[in-house]
Amino acid sequence: MNRRHFLQTTAAATVLPTLLGGLPIGAYGFSPELYELTGGATQTDHVLVLIQLNGGNDGLNMVLPLDQYPALMNARADIAIPEAQALRLTSLTGLHPAMTGLKNLYDNAQLGVVQSVGYPNPNFSHFRATDIWTSASDSNVTITSGWAGRYLNGEYPGYPTGYPSTQNPDPLAISIGSVVSNCVQGPSVNMGMAIASTSSFYQLLSGVVDTAPNTPAGHELTFIRQVVQQTQVYTTTLQAAAARARNLSPLYPAAGQNSLADQLKIVAQLVAGGLQTRVYVCNLGGFDTHVNQVPTTGSTTTGTHATLLGKISEAVAAFQDDVRRLGVQDRVVGMTFSEFGRRIKANSGRGTDHGAAAPLFVFGTSVNPRIHGTNPQLPANAGVNDNVPMQYDFRAIYASILKDWFQVPQATLNALLPSAGGAFPYVPVIRPGVVNGTTPAASLNVAGFQVFPNPIREGRATVAFEAQGGHVQILVFDTVGREVARVLDRRLPAGPQQVPLTVAGLAPGFYHCHIQEGGRVSSQPVAVE
Repeated sequence: MNRRHFLQTTAAATVLPTLLGGLPIGAYGFSPELYELTGGATQTDHVLVLIQLNGGNDGLNMVLPLDQYPALMNARADIAIPEAQALRLTSLTGLHPAMTGLKNLYDNAQLGVVQSVGYPNPNFSHFRATDIWTSASDSNVTITSGWAGRYLNGEYPGYPTGYPSTQNPDPLAISIGSVVSNCVQGPSVNMGMAIASTSSFYQLLSGVVDTAPNTPAGHELTFIRQVVQQTQVYTTTLQAAAARARNLSPLYPAAGQNSLADQLKIVAQLVAGGLQTRVYVCNLGGFDTHVNQVPTTGSTTTGTHATLLGKISEAVAAFQDDVRRLGVQDRVVGMTFSEFGRRIKANSGRGTDHGAAAPLFVFGTSVNPRIHGTNPQLPANAGVNDNVPMQYDFRAIYASILKDWFQVPQATLNALLPSAGGAFPYVPVIRPGVVNGTTPAASLNVAGFQVFPNPIREGRATVAFEAQGGHVQILVFDTVGREVARVLDRRLPAGPQQVPLTVAGLAPGFYHCHIQEGGRVSSQPVAVE
């Protein structure tokens, strides 16, 4: 194996911790679709910060459906947040009381909430669900490569030779406190660049390589360390950017008290220091709350989940304050996501089990500061398998952010985010007018949407709504989130519509009828008798 082949097939697929501010940093290599976003087809200084909530976050205890509290209390009285303690965003929707920082951001037009984000036919495995989110695949399609790696392999088959360059001196994506994601896995070679050291960052800068043990494999270990060191091509760039700026916000907690805040602190410093990186990935774990989501005694507003939500709120609020003080607040948009939500009904361990859809946050001075979609409609007596029905496919949120924030053309989006269902509808999560050409915000809900009769008898009903003259999807999901009927999937003329709904083949029980036209979406529970 020659040195170049070793770099391409071994070192590039391995990330070791480079230290900055005491935290490990891994840098993703050059990706052509990201190049389009950051310095190729479209010149932009915009930054996207992704925060992954590992484990599956309980959205019903984070974004509180105030109009659904009787059903919510029936389903989870021993873990639910008291309605009176909700931080009200609107008369219908509130936040967990631990999230005062995000409540303040919402009040100051720097936070948007997207309700019930998921995908059809959800998978409840942590590993598979994470693969779906990172590969942006349909749930019944396994794609071993990531969306960035696939595009990169076709456009730049010679990677990593020639990068960084004068034109592209900085890493285009940085993962803090993590490893190279499946997003950058190509069909045969991992496109992520290993930019890390097994010892300290300063040893790396000085060119020191740790002495290998005097063992039969010692010389191989020395070679590996030398190869890793040679891949640290972005090290001086990162350190130079960090040296040009210092964090200014007093809202950050002490180092080590909030790992997400520690990560976002570094992001703010690097952005303000002039690094041209466009995508940052941070993460916070611990959201797999099967047991003891709340304490066995005392208030349900405290405990494991409350602590995690408080960390998100504290970290994002401090970050937004910091980028404002540093003068780069208009360059940054952030988004939270988790691989899935939790079930509606609590389990016997004062926790919640793996579920389907859940809300996510978008934050920054450029986001549309509103609640997208409606509160999930909960059954009066939820069963152990009942899930929050999807309103928005997560890939629609990805596509809309890429379209507005980075001006990615639709043809590129279609190739980047393939689906058997076709192109994803636009969701105005970025504030209209922030970027030239942004599509004006549409009404949030599908006007006049109703299903009658409900309950559905003899297998026939009607879906009524007001179309705007676009492509309309009407889907029926069961309580686990599986698509059981595709009623309509085509363009309709503007005006009042009545579409026949035939469910003769469905077993009696509860379902959700989902309708979407462009950025408008509505969902309604239906009963089949």
